[in-house]
Amino acid sequence: MRTDGDEWDIVTSVGLTALGVATFRALESARPDPFIRDDYAELFVRSAGEPRFLDILADPPTLAGSPLVPGFIGLRTRFFDDFFRSAGADGIAQVVILAAGLDARAYRLDWPAGTTVFEIDQPEVLEFKNQVLAEHAAKPRAARHTVAVDLRSDWPAALTAAGWIPDAATAWSAEGLLPYLPGAAQDALFDHIDELSPPGSRIAVESTPTGPATSGFESVEEKYLDKNPFGDLDPTELFYSDERTDPEQWLNDHGWSVHAATPAELADTYGLTLPDLPDELEQHWQRPRYLSAVREPH
Repeated sequence: MRTDGDEWDIVTSVGLTALGVATFRALESARPDPFIRDDYAELFVRSAGEPRFLDILADPPTLAGSPLVPGFIGLRTRFFDDFFRSAGADGIAQVVILAAGLDARAYRLDWPAGTTVFEIDQPEVLEFKNQVLAEHAAKPRAARHTVAVDLRSDWPAALTAAGWIPDAATAWSAEGLLPYLPGAAQDALFDHIDELSPPGSRIAVESTPTGPATSGFESVEEKYLDKNPFGDLDPTELFYSDERTDPEQWLNDHGWSVHAATPAELADTYGLTLPDLPDELEQHWQRPRYLSAVREPH
């Protein structure tokens, strides 16, 4: 369970969910025709040495009798990859990845010359990530700055101290993040982003239901998965369920031009055929919304 000011490394609490996501990116990348490609994901998983995820790499679970990939993580990763590619193509050279976890986009995307990528996360998570990347002599494809700070604290000050330029348009991402923040911290996060974003800035957000909307998720997993990818951990137990603003509505109300898509709509966009799922499983699958928004002039 979560507590105020709790911390984690890569094999505990919220950090463990980042490792789980990296595991599924590794599985997708190992397919003969990968939907996304992240050659760093497996390096992180093997370096962490967490037995449940090493088992997943060796023997991937199935969902309702179908492979789990390509699927949710592949679609989500592709959405954020394409968001950053589009932002770069339109001349945005400053990127902030909120709760970066084991995101390796600074290393695997083809960034335009002059791009700077800032990665914000817990100190121990970034320390692990930097160590693995150094051990494998990985070289970023953009200027990369890590910002070791909790998003529940004064992260804008830490970001500025790391060299972020206030007057430059910024591409922000909040991927797999919002449910792990208290409602007040989520709302403050968007307030800060709004204050720090000159016209032309962009944001990509995974908007995931919390509270009652996630009830029954564990029982659905047990019913349709042949084994739990997270072992004895139910990620929804790490979610905060207090009141918060709907991100899509908030962005619209604050002068951002928003485009929203469901997982099914993303799959259609990418021409990806997904397996038929039982209705109750389909309901959970379709709950996230993927938002991309541009800050319009005041």
